[in-house]
Amino acid sequence: MEKTIAVVVTYNREKLLANCINALRNQSRKPDQILVVNNGSTDDTEKWLSAQNDIVFISQENFGSAGGFSSGIDWAYKNGYSWIWCMDDDGYPAHHAFENLLKADDAKQLRLLNCIVVDKEDKDTLVWKTGEYTSLNQVDCELIHGKGHLFNGTLLHRKIIERVGLPNKNFFLWGDETEYYYRITRKNNIPVATVANSVHYHPSTAFSLRQDWDFSASWKMYFYVRNRLHVHKAKFRSAAYAYICYFSFIVAFMGVIVFLQKTNRRKKLQFMFWPATDALFSRFETTPGEILNRLKLSSKRSFFDQFKYPFPKKYIRSLSS
Repeated sequence: MEKTIAVVVTYNREKLLANCINALRNQSRKPDQILVVNNGSTDDTEKWLSAQNDIVFISQENFGSAGGFSSGIDWAYKNGYSWIWCMDDDGYPAHHAFENLLKADDAKQLRLLNCIVVDKEDKDTLVWKTGEYTSLNQVDCELIHGKGHLFNGTLLHRKIIERVGLPNKNFFLWGDETEYYYRITRKNNIPVATVANSVHYHPSTAFSLRQDWDFSASWKMYFYVRNRLHVHKAKFRSAAYAYICYFSFIVAFMGVIVFLQKTNRRKKLQFMFWPATDALFSRFETTPGEILNRLKLSSKRSFFDQFKYPFPKKYIRSLSS
């Protein structure tokens, strides 16, 4: 009999994690095991986890969603689990979600399956448009083929990990799920489907690039810009075309800054050259703390200094060596 496991990645959201775990405990078809990857939480998450006798957990440094899911999937695979059900801590599955996912499996064909992701507040609006559908009551089929939103109730069979490998832990966040999705579906030609009667509730996505973001606190933008090149490489078979698409993305992103941002346009334009350069040289060692320090330093420097010293000294040394 194939063993099943739910993998939940968490960081500093103890109450939301508890809600997610309770939903997993109350599934009509319970996973054989629940694994939580604690990404260096500084609240009472680890204390709460230690008090639970029906789950296992891994505590590690904060490696973001990418490092969390990479560690969790790797642990589940090495410990012999066949079905690995992945989600973040801020969502939770409906009562029959896991049972309906397993029923949707086609034993004749390896396939990536995903819950349908619904706004946890109104219980009808889809968090992301899925196929032609934007709300749950519009869906008139059992499977939405060719679409899936990874790590929001994603069901992986171990055979997928055997063929594709793990999520890229170096991404930290923003793009890790998309790169893995394309590696599965495009590079390895594994079909994907969203299971309409398997619901995963998740917060709506409020952020938009059209909004004016705070320059000194926008460390996530670094990963958004850097990781996009590697997403394109997974999406397209032609490396040349991937670079062309990335260049187009950079130009478009500059346009967003120039025309839609209201504050710190020049500094935002200058800053994006750092992640873009790291993308081209496949550098993944930068941490959120380093980015925040750089942003704070940049906010105090003049526009001339920004372009006189656009990159950290360690990168200037590496380029000149």
